[in-house]
Amino acid sequence: MTLERPERPAYDVVIVGGAIMGSAAAWFLTDLGFNGTILVIERDTSFANCATAHSTSCIRQQFSTALNVRISQFGADFIESMPDRMGTQDVPQLAIRNFGYLYLADSEGFAQELRQRQRIQTAEGAATRLLAPAEIAAEYPFYALGDIVLGSINTDREGYFDSMAVFDALRRQAQKRGAVYIQNEVVGMAAQAGRVESVTLASGEVIGCGAVVNATGPRAAQTAAMAGIAVPVEPRKRCSWIFRAETPLPRDLPLTIDPSGLHVRENGGGTYQAGGHFGDDRVEGYDDFAMDHGLWENEVWPRLARRIPQFEAIRLTHSWCGHYEMNVVDHNAILGPHPDIGNFLFMNGFSGHGLQQAPAMGRGVAEWQCYGGYQTLDLSAFHFDRLAGAAAPAEAAVI
Repeated sequence: MTLERPERPAYDVVIVGGAIMGSAAAWFLTDLGFNGTILVIERDTSFANCATAHSTSCIRQQFSTALNVRISQFGADFIESMPDRMGTQDVPQLAIRNFGYLYLADSEGFAQELRQRQRIQTAEGAATRLLAPAEIAAEYPFYALGDIVLGSINTDREGYFDSMAVFDALRRQAQKRGAVYIQNEVVGMAAQAGRVESVTLASGEVIGCGAVVNATGPRAAQTAAMAGIAVPVEPRKRCSWIFRAETPLPRDLPLTIDPSGLHVRENGGGTYQAGGHFGDDRVEGYDDFAMDHGLWENEVWPRLARRIPQFEAIRLTHSWCGHYEMNVVDHNAILGPHPDIGNFLFMNGFSGHGLQQAPAMGRGVAEWQCYGGYQTLDLSAFHFDRLAGAAAPAEAAVI
């Protein structure tokens, strides 16, 4: 059950944002036996415009940093074992549809980058393969490859998963274990002596807090500013198109990352999903979800047909815009405590790969809150203080 107003004047953990990140933090707190009270505040419990609902809903291990590879490996394990992990059959048994990601390089420079990434990925146990153009053509004969010098693909725990089912399971099970969800909005915070003491709701209540978790996606900077913190996370517009092919491809289409900036994947039943960003992807505001309908005719369809000639004859069925929460410094997560306001915890800046990272990030925040440190994956490379000094390696594999 979701309430409109809190039942208590104070909570041990207040999570601002109730989509997949906030719900992952809430569930993992309960899973680790946290014995305090948990309040999750979500401004729109329809979740109609949240980043979770607008995603491509895929998972991959093809990242450029080892830690991000390991994070997605745990994400895949979690997705495929939810009933066991949650100790109930009241959640679905999910599988990953392993059509894989296929990166295409049209220059020797990018090909060399794919080779370097593959070394990192395989060192972590990923099954990434490098394919020469002839090898791509043998496996996927529908591509036009005249400009391609190398491809990189992994079809082991890479592809589509039902992200909304994962989110729903995290949220429902967190609530069953005692986390309280309310539909409301945080409009202010009172911070002093290195702590956030309380949050103020749009409905007027002032709620005391032991810790605050910022899980507000593209609105992360707005939320952090209430505590006097500047965080380099900005919303970036990402558009998606679903289309039907007159003649479907003879096999599943990997999520293909074209050098032109377009990506396209299998959607099922002779339909496909394309996405990307073209030109200026900044938004006019947090509620700017306006589609530029000229993009389909002028940019997307021509690029699709050039790469996959069979997509010359297709029909657009629907489209939408969503927002990435882009960390404009290094495209990596910002996680864990603020160095000066120690009870303010970040879950921000995932730059388009948040869904697949939610299980590991939720577990990490819960470990920090319960134990004062990470017990499984060491996520300290994502701490806020790195942004002011020597940065962690930037994540180059951002789609």
